[in-house]
Amino acid sequence: MTPDQMAARIVRYGDLQPCKTAFIDAHTPGSDQKENFTIIGGGVSESADQHVHISETPGFNIGAAGQPPKCRNSLHNHRTAEVFFVLKGRWRFFWGRWGTAGEVVLEEGDIFNIPTGIFRGFENIGTDYGMIMAILGGDDAGGGVIWAPQVIEDARDHGLVLGENGKLYDTKAGATLPAGVAPMPLLTEDELKDIPEPSTAQVIPDYVARYWDMMALSDHQPCKVIAADGLLQDRPGFEVEFLSRGSLPDAAYSTDRHEVLMPVRGHWRLSWEGGSTVLNPGDTAAIPPSLPHALAPAMTGEASLYRIRNTDDPAGLTRRLT
Repeated sequence: MTPDQMAARIVRYGDLQPCKTAFIDAHTPGSDQKENFTIIGGGVSESADQHVHISETPGFNIGAAGQPPKCRNSLHNHRTAEVFFVLKGRWRFFWGRWGTAGEVVLEEGDIFNIPTGIFRGFENIGTDYGMIMAILGGDDAGGGVIWAPQVIEDARDHGLVLGENGKLYDTKAGATLPAGVAPMPLLTEDELKDIPEPSTAQVIPDYVARYWDMMALSDHQPCKVIAADGLLQDRPGFEVEFLSRGSLPDAAYSTDRHEVLMPVRGHWRLSWEGGSTVLNPGDTAAIPPSLPHALAPAMTGEASLYRIRNTDDPAGLTRRLT
């Protein structure tokens, strides 16, 4: 593989193209400054303005959300896995019908495998612009977002209407629903009753892993984070490992799986027959199956990285709390 071919499979943090109109709450005060990024796959964006960096999916999607302080992402639900790790800043994740069932604060490097089937939201509670990176299960990321009824109602009051086709229409800009397309229906009270409301104590032990715990566990080998035998035991169609300076030998390796590399701290040298490059925090590299490659910290100091591989498990389905 030539350096140019590999470069086409690497999305640099500085090249990320945001969309500020990705979701229904794009005009809602408190949520109107967030930026959505689709890095690998189309994600779950509801906007035609969303830029997709790499369209080919490896059985999952990679995305990101960037938000200034006090900006929040509204309560929503997914049919498949949604995993976040914090790249920059300090974030509060909350869940439940009204966002009051439970919450957890994540620091840089922490990871959260959000249970499928619950309403969830998040906000930047740090002092600077923050960024969280996302892994979404399945090639089509579950077919979209299910919004809490109040989110749809608030958005309508600010000019945005979500069609039953999953697309957004800005009435303040003169857009209207096409003929034959009805507004997205609100969930009924019976449907809402079936959505779990787990407590903080039910969620944190099995769904959250802390950065410094993973650093310690990855001292001599990769730390399995999300896997059937991982810290967060699950089989969502992909596995997530955490690597630090001592996790890998210098020798090249290959796998029959798609592999995505996402540095958190430090600089990592990626080498393959045909070239080498340095991956920096916030970069995303999609390594094709069967390509021998080597990975090692490029400089002294702290170095950490998430590695994601597809599996043969049902695409995107993760554990559901009842």
